[in-house]
Amino acid sequence: MQNLTLTVVLGVDAQPNQLGPISQVAQAHSAHLIVLLLSEVPPVPVYSIGIGELSSYSLPTGWQADVDAAREALDVRREKMSQYLADQGTSADVRAVCGEVSGLRNAVARAGLTCDALVMGDDLRKDERLFDDIMHAALFDSAAPVVLNATKVEAALSPQSVFVAWKAGIPAARALRAALPILRGAREVTVALFDPVSTSSDDGENPGTDVAAWLSHQGCRVAVQQYSSGGQEIGVAIMKRAKEAGADLIVMGAYDHSRLREMVFGGTTRTLIEQDTCAVLLSH
Repeated sequence: MQNLTLTVVLGVDAQPNQLGPISQVAQAHSAHLIVLLLSEVPPVPVYSIGIGELSSYSLPTGWQADVDAAREALDVRREKMSQYLADQGTSADVRAVCGEVSGLRNAVARAGLTCDALVMGDDLRKDERLFDDIMHAALFDSAAPVVLNATKVEAALSPQSVFVAWKAGIPAARALRAALPILRGAREVTVALFDPVSTSSDDGENPGTDVAAWLSHQGCRVAVQQYSSGGQEIGVAIMKRAKEAGADLIVMGAYDHSRLREMVFGGTTRTLIEQDTCAVLLSH
């Protein structure tokens, strides 16, 4: 994974030492980090006074001062992050974005157009609504894969063992292509199929062999494993088998079903996004 550009998305309460594991990986592999610090401010609370041509607008007392204070605090955090990475000798660019949630979504989506992966900081989970908005922007409005829990799992970005949850389809194929630089450097890659259907119209007559052959040709060391879910939810089964295999990273396609369906009924993607113990690379 030499010479990659990784965008690390963090919240306003993030601490510089959270970047320690990622900084070490960046130095070892000549990667460049773009750190995106996000701070949400409330929408402009404009009130209308009067009717028609005589109407006027006003802002509540103190709102602008609160916004200015939030921006100043974010700039202080940006300076600390920049200094920390400079002291580590890491090639990095720290950017601060302060605004309404729509502006933060746009900033993440744009960052994902010109980097190799979006790495989500664990501190973003403190605000569930903002985390969901940022994740949807990253998965659906950008071109980069999304990596979760990389600040907790030290080997997430330079894994020796990778667990690929394979289901033939565009999301899974995109996830594999995005993860290729990582897969090539891994000691072992397990292509895992859960409850596969052995027909030519689904996973092929011998499920997993086609994708394994392609990855082998790309220089990856691959083994194919077929698992029965045993009645478990597939996301839970994936995490269980990945832990049994000693995997440092799970690679998976995201939202093979519609977002609405997964929001209402749950699904594999939601399970992998909501958990915070396994490092996961997702792509839609």
